Amino acid sequence: MSTKLNQLQDNLFTLQNMSEDDLAKKILSTLGDNETINVKKLRKEILLQLQTDSDDKAAKKKFKKAVQALEKEGKLTLDSEGVVTLKESMKNKKKDKKKDKKKDKKKDKKKRKKSEDEEEDGENESKKQKANEEKDEDEDQYAENEDDQEENQDTEEGTNSDKNKSCTGNPEGYTRLFLGNLPFAVDEDALRTFLEPAVMTHVKWITDKETGKFYGSAFIEMSTSKCGATAVKDKNGEKLMGRQIRINFAPSRDGDVWPPRSKEVTGNGGQAGGVGVKAMSEKPEGCVKLFVGNLSFDIDDDTIVKFFANVDAEVKAVRWLHHQDSGDFKGCGYVEFWNTEACDKGATLNGKVLVARPIR
Repeated sequence: MSTKLNQLQDNLFTLQNMSEDDLAKKILSTLGDNETINVKKLRKEILLQLQTDSDDKAAKKKFKKAVQALEKEGKLTLDSEGVVTLKESMKNKKKDKKKDKKKDKKKDKKKRKKSEDEEEDGENESKKQKANEEKDEDEDQYAENEDDQEENQDTEEGTNSDKNKSCTGNPEGYTRLFLGNLPFAVDEDALRTFLEPAVMTHVKWITDKETGKFYGSAFIEMSTSKCGATAVKDKNGEKLMGRQIRINFAPSRDGDVWPPRSKEVTGNGGQAGGVGVKAMSEKPEGCVKLFVGNLSFDIDDDTIVKFFANVDAEVKAVRWLHHQDSGDFKGCGYVEFWNTEACDKGATLNGKVLVARPIR
């Protein structure tokens, strides 16, 4: 309970520190090339990008205020059915930006070619200089080996420092990206291929914490800041399996464990919409409770107690979670054990089938 309260406080703190202008820019950016979207879907997308609880009232209020301000400024319209539409003037600006992107691509291509030519000339000059030095100096083989080792070490250190180096289109050097409007059939291999030539190293599918349902969005880590810039510039708005993908920079917050220590598998072959074994979060010290999800609606206390008894994990108490409005069972709950050792044993059943459903 305290952990969830702290998370809500962090989310509120993030929004409170975001200016209205920044929030407005993010709303316009998230609209993407679709230009028309339901306001609730847009709000959910924005809050996901900010890693904010979609039920947070303060967040909803701030979003509503930002949309009203944009409507007043004539940048978008909101009809009686809750559909947000970009104004014609904003569409023209997007077209101009696309033209500018094409021009920038041509300029970048020329710069790269020029840079490659200069590097080649520099390498040739360096080879000539080295040949002259070898003629003038009579160094022993041991000294030459020492120099080679130091040069290799410097090269490796330089490569590591280049990961978050500022570059064109990514001055902050971000390598973490947010992807939205993903098809539910997407998997890790399809996403890697879509992002090429940019290289993705990690992916975390965003799913409902209680049901495990895929939201159609993800956070990914790129190998370098240049790959991040390439993905945002070249792939934002492009189609994957018939859907226009939205890609934005999403720097991790202080305290976030990113990139993930281990890959999270949510289906066969890393498929986002599948149902499989999900990597468990790190266990807090002295923890005696487990969250259990993806439960059958036919579950009862006796069944869950017998299930954990299979690994000698004696259950102390069970608390099922229900919807506040309807009182319907959510398909999840909390199981408390008598000691932390029993809790560890219970955790080994993650992904095992209980009443025809893989428990998590």
